[in-house]
Amino acid sequence: MVKINGEAKEIAGKNLLEYLKETGFKPEWVVVERNLEIIPKELLGDVTIEDEDEIEVLRFVGGG
Repeated sequence: MVKINGEAKEIAGKNLLEYLKETGFKPEWVVVERNLEIIPKELLGDVTIEDEDEIEVLRFVGGG
Protein backbone atom coordinates (compact mmCIF):
# COMPACT_ATOMS: atom_id res chain seq x y z
CA MET A 1 0.00 0.00 0.00
CA VAL A 2 1.25 3.47 -0.92
CA LYS A 3 0.10 6.77 0.59
CA ILE A 4 -0.26 9.67 -1.81
CA ASN A 5 -1.27 12.98 -0.26
CA GLY A 6 -2.54 11.02 2.73
CA GLU A 7 -4.70 8.63 0.69
CA ALA A 8 -3.91 4.90 0.54
CA LYS A 9 -3.53 3.53 -2.99
CA GLU A 10 -2.56 0.21 -4.55
CA ILE A 11 -0.09 1.51 -7.13
CA ALA A 12 3.24 -0.02 -6.10
CA GLY A 13 5.35 -0.82 -9.16
CA LYS A 14 4.07 2.12 -11.20
CA ASN A 15 6.43 4.76 -12.58
CA LEU A 16 6.07 8.09 -10.75
CA LEU A 17 6.04 10.24 -13.90
CA GLU A 18 3.38 8.02 -15.50
CA TYR A 19 1.26 8.21 -12.33
CA LEU A 20 1.42 12.01 -12.32
CA LYS A 21 0.35 12.25 -15.96
CA GLU A 22 -2.44 9.65 -15.54
CA THR A 23 -3.91 11.54 -12.61
CA GLY A 24 -3.85 14.95 -14.29
CA PHE A 25 -0.82 16.48 -12.59
CA LYS A 26 1.45 18.50 -14.84
CA PRO A 27 4.94 17.38 -13.78
CA GLU A 28 6.42 20.78 -14.62
CA TRP A 29 4.00 22.46 -12.16
CA VAL A 30 4.43 20.22 -9.11
CA VAL A 31 7.00 19.28 -6.52
CA VAL A 32 7.05 15.62 -5.49
CA GLU A 33 8.27 14.43 -2.12
CA ARG A 34 8.84 10.72 -1.57
CA ASN A 35 9.58 9.48 1.94
CA LEU A 36 10.54 13.02 3.02
CA GLU A 37 12.92 13.55 0.07
CA ILE A 38 12.19 15.88 -2.83
CA ILE A 39 12.51 14.13 -6.20
CA PRO A 40 14.19 16.32 -8.85
CA LYS A 41 11.93 16.77 -11.88
CA GLU A 42 14.48 15.21 -14.21
CA LEU A 43 14.38 11.98 -12.15
CA LEU A 44 10.58 11.53 -11.96
CA GLY A 45 10.65 9.08 -14.89
CA ASP A 46 13.33 6.99 -13.15
CA VAL A 47 11.41 6.47 -9.91
CA THR A 48 9.30 3.37 -9.35
CA ILE A 49 6.70 3.70 -6.62
CA GLU A 50 7.35 1.05 -3.97
CA ASP A 51 5.15 -0.54 -1.33
CA GLU A 52 5.07 1.57 1.88
CA ASP A 53 6.14 4.78 0.07
CA GLU A 54 4.66 8.02 1.33
CA ILE A 55 4.35 10.55 -1.46
CA GLU A 56 3.23 14.15 -1.38
CA VAL A 57 2.46 15.99 -4.61
CA LEU A 58 2.51 19.73 -4.03
CA ARG A 59 1.01 22.28 -6.40
CA PHE A 60 1.71 25.95 -6.10
CA VAL A 61 -1.22 28.29 -6.41
CA GLY A 62 -0.79 31.97 -7.08
CA GLY A 63 -3.12 34.66 -5.99
CA GLY A 64 -3.33 37.88 -4.13
